[in-house]
Amino acid sequence: MLSPICWNEGRVRIIDQTRLPTEERWVDLERVEDVAEAIRTLAVRGAPAIGIAAAMGCALAAAKHEGDEPEALAEAVRRAAKELAGTRPTAVNLFWALNRIRERLDRSLAASISAAAIRDALLAEAQAIREEDIAACRAIGSLGAALLPDKCTVITHCNAGSLATGGHGTALGVIRSAIERGKQVRVLADETRPLLQGARLTTWELMRDGIDVTLICDAMAGHAMRLGMAQACIVGADRIAANGDTANKIGTYSLAVLARRHGLPFYVAAPFSTVDLSLADGHAIPIEQRAAEEVASPRGTAFAPEGVEVFNPAFDVTPAVLISAIVTDRGVVRSPGLREGLLGLSRAE
Repeated sequence: MLSPICWNEGRVRIIDQTRLPTEERWVDLERVEDVAEAIRTLAVRGAPAIGIAAAMGCALAAAKHEGDEPEALAEAVRRAAKELAGTRPTAVNLFWALNRIRERLDRSLAASISAAAIRDALLAEAQAIREEDIAACRAIGSLGAALLPDKCTVITHCNAGSLATGGHGTALGVIRSAIERGKQVRVLADETRPLLQGARLTTWELMRDGIDVTLICDAMAGHAMRLGMAQACIVGADRIAANGDTANKIGTYSLAVLARRHGLPFYVAAPFSTVDLSLADGHAIPIEQRAAEEVASPRGTAFAPEGVEVFNPAFDVTPAVLISAIVTDRGVVRSPGLREGLLGLSRAE
């Protein structure tokens, strides 16, 4: 199983996703600033993976802090958490993971343990977040696999696979688990402009695993549906509001509209940590705005006139009414009734 992030002898090791698919380059991050930059530049990306990276970044801050005064160590970790929290605003797993680290830090201070023991506790918490995410993806895969026919083609958008998680993946985890059960599942992968995570990452992952995948331009999805080339859509999520409105990579909303027009089920797969019950609906989800160069000059090649105005939101929000079901590690909730279902799953803690 591909796992894009791990702890490696006092450093955070990641696969640099900006280099894929042409180069599989693993990087050891030795400073909190390096982890923050990796998240900001999408060297590590995907909501669950971002959360893991942030937790490990805090453990790294603790490991690198010199001195044996617990409160001074705690302050270094708090500074690291604040810096990491400022990297990307939409993926709620980032803030969820940082809150877990802060809570573990506070419990450790309350227990009056040594600085060395605090370092161990924070690393253990970060490792637990990673291991729990892998287990959650396996559970999502198992539950979601039951939704797919024995023989089908699935359209997906962006990358919600191993690269976006601790391992196995959410949307792609469902596909992997279905294939493990003997189902014949093919994939149509949207390229996912402007950064091409579908073209660069999803196709790379699936081909690596020997899964049948065909790359299509984002603008081809509706035509493919009209031709009967797909029987379902499945995507990941960066934040899910209490009513089921879901933020995911820009272009997801368009895909959901097309799926509704052509009668295809539209599934969202995400760990329950991606659900933000503090937000009533998707209007309150913060949407990250990224640099104009990503659209006008992708990978340094100009595709638009110099100085043109660019609108570049990284995410959009798919209304709950367009979502057939949300698959989490705690269970599947179906439409209608996503709000009630998500609230019910929250009580399973």
